[in-house]
Amino acid sequence: MLLGVTLGSHDLEKAGAFYDTLLATLNMVRTMTVEGEIGYGPVGGPSCFWVLTPFNQQPASVGNGVQISFQAQSNEAVERFCQAALAAGGTDEGAPGFRYRPHYYGAYCRDLDGNKLHVMHEAKPIN
Repeated sequence: MLLGVTLGSHDLEKAGAFYDTLLATLNMVRTMTVEGEIGYGPVGGPSCFWVLTPFNQQPASVGNGVQISFQAQSNEAVERFCQAALAAGGTDEGAPGFRYRPHYYGAYCRDLDGNKLHVMHEAKPIN
């Protein structure tokens, strides 16, 4: 079972400000801050996403083929996530829109360190 996801950052203070704003669009909050590490999770819940400076003191790097996916509660939340990412200095990797399946609405962006982020909402069809 997956417990959480960790990303490395070159500048933890800037990354924290970026993710504070970005994850608020998904009702996630900063759950912990310790030296070299910031944790996030759902309001009232445990940490499940961390941003940190690499333990080995080497530069943080992005993985080719790696992306972190977040589930939004609505298409509008997908759009808010993307708007927040771009306003906070992130880059666009795929504007919000329908893709893959009829009810799948998603978008892609990169954080300040170049990590690829995906946000999606898939509405259940009405029968």
